Amino acid sequence: MSTKMSPIKPNVQGMTPTLLAPTMTAPSKIRILIVDDHTTFTELLTGSLDREPDLCSVGSANSVASGIAACLALSPDVVVMDYHLPDGSGLVAAAAILARAAHTRIVILTGDPALEALEQAAAIGVCAFLPKDGSLATVLDTLRHARIGGFIVHPSLVSLLSTRRRLRSEEIPFPDLTKRELAVLRLMGEGSDVRANAKTLGISENTCRGYVKSILGKLGAHSQLEAVVVATRLGLVPAQHV
Repeated sequence: MSTKMSPIKPNVQGMTPTLLAPTMTAPSKIRILIVDDHTTFTELLTGSLDREPDLCSVGSANSVASGIAACLALSPDVVVMDYHLPDGSGLVAAAAILARAAHTRIVILTGDPALEALEQAAAIGVCAFLPKDGSLATVLDTLRHARIGGFIVHPSLVSLLSTRRRLRSEEIPFPDLTKRELAVLRLMGEGSDVRANAKTLGISENTCRGYVKSILGKLGAHSQLEAVVVATRLGLVPAQHV
């Protein structure tokens, strides 16, 4: 919240100027675009946003094509994007938006997550992946705290993906990770990249990448996101709550 000083005003006699009390400037609201083909959901979320003191809806769209166009026209701070849209995936729309407006924060909602979708979302720069049937409070809180470079996955989605993984393959043996590998893994779980993790730990980026490679091998994972999902299920890192 910023302040500005009112102009200097003369007193009654017009002799000694008197400085009026500072006036407060209202904080700007977070501007949100909703991209979803379910009219009822869109209307309910719009109403909820407009009742919040720090959030507001700037419009809505119902497809990949119209979502991209609306985002470029309205320049929202955050986009709430359904994963399944009539003309394609919300991730396609997200990628197109971020290619043109990299500052935009995007939150994906889905009722049927897949590990591949989470990996793609993290890779293109989506800020969060939430269940569509989750609580309104969780969605609103995520919209307030979504940040560029971060990636929030709701614990219920992590649990569901972990269950599916167990059904497809044998249980992964509990890995023997070193203290340094655990430190890197936990930073990965917070959404930090290799450069940030290396700086935090006081090591070189190449050394940090070596730890990441070792972690992936021990967890049987093919990506850092998959490693975090596996590690969360094994209790090696805490679930990222929103």
